[in-house]
Amino acid sequence: MQSLASFPQVTPYAVSDDRVFRSLADPNRRRLLDRLYEKSGQTLRELCGGLAMARQSVSQHLELLEQAGLVAVRWQGREKRHFLNPLPLRGIYERWIRKFEREDFTVPQRRTMKGAVDSG
Repeated sequence: MQSLASFPQVTPYAVSDDRVFRSLADPNRRRLLDRLYEKSGQTLRELCGGLAMARQSVSQHLELLEQAGLVAVRWQGREKRHFLNPLPLRGIYERWIRKFEREDFTVPQRRTMKGAVDSG
């Protein structure tokens, strides 16, 4: 995988967690992100290969991923290259997942939470 320094410049606007979560909710967009993880810097034509989607649909999905900050683009001549940008995913991890991996989030706390949910 490429180092973060080798990614093209991403538009410096704040991307909301909601926009990232909405982008990740669609299986076709997750599939495109998986393909960019495997090989970053693909063109639309390369990304369309092997997918059961129209080129226009892939283009629309890529646009939403770009708006969410998950995909960055760079023009090389006449070709638009798409790159996976992991920074919004890292932000989601830090904000929503990492705190539940802490060692101080123990089994008794989980049981207490389960009991509160069951009795509520």
